[in-house]
Amino acid sequence: MKNINYSVVIPIFNEEEIIPELWRQLLDVLQRLGGNSEIIFINDGSVDSSFELLKEISQKNPEVKIINFSRNFGHQCALSAGIDHADGKAVILMDGDLQDSPEAIISFSRLWQQGYDVVYAIRKNRQEKLLKRLAFKSFYYIQRKLSGIITPMDAGIFSLMDRKVILTLRQMPERNKYLSGLRAYAGFKQIGVYVERGPRYRGEPKVSVAKLFKLAFDGIFSFSTIPLKMATILGLVSAIVSFIIGLIGLYVKFILGQEFLSWAYGLTTTFFMGGIQLLSLGIIGEYIGRIYDEVRQRPYYVIREKIGFEKISSDES
Repeated sequence: MKNINYSVVIPIFNEEEIIPELWRQLLDVLQRLGGNSEIIFINDGSVDSSFELLKEISQKNPEVKIINFSRNFGHQCALSAGIDHADGKAVILMDGDLQDSPEAIISFSRLWQQGYDVVYAIRKNRQEKLLKRLAFKSFYYIQRKLSGIITPMDAGIFSLMDRKVILTLRQMPERNKYLSGLRAYAGFKQIGVYVERGPRYRGEPKVSVAKLFKLAFDGIFSFSTIPLKMATILGLVSAIVSFIIGLIGLYVKFILGQEFLSWAYGLTTTFFMGGIQLLSLGIIGEYIGRIYDEVRQRPYYVIREKIGFEKISSDES
């Protein structure tokens, strides 16, 4: 293993407006940390000048390395690529939008040196809109309740992990990864640090609502089978209630000789039961889709080129 103290892994997708300031802040923090460091930028299929800016930085700074994907594979894939290639004794994961200040890395390092294997950021004072903040809090709450794993509330990917934790994550080859959950699943000695969650330095968020929902589903369905059990219970309860209503209807119709409810109630009940069936099928479909992804065994990501590494491969996963 190379004698590298810190590896900083940063996915980049169309961040040309932020990269110069991101590099300036990172360089300042790493100089204060001391020791040998490497910065691994993963260019996740950017269509602006992000890759060219990263190459310019790499040419002037040998500690900067670049993994250039063949296309956009997504945030979790980019982080996984960085994890797979990091050589540091401690690996720091962070986004490239500067919502999480690199300054927090100093605190992470201090706690790591005190013996903690994982130091993660707990976001406070999020700058997103109210609806988005509520959505994040709801997801963390639901995921924590369903997964059976104690995952920290409001803790994203911004974190420092000891090398033994990184090696553990490399042994988890699943295709629908939720790295924050896998980090909690791995265990070891962990601690959270409150970090101010600021607005983006420049530009618009690159993660769409659809991708956020995909990540939320991965965080829930990849760690728990409780939704399947809930669908079973819901179906059982519905069947029992329907049977009871049916008996009451027969009694009212043939014993009392009266009409039981009207066509509107019957139609509403039909739609309600149909909705429950579709919901249950959707839950089952989420699990089947994940099984399908695992069975196909396609590469989790494809690398077009690597810059700054000893060995350069044109197609690696």
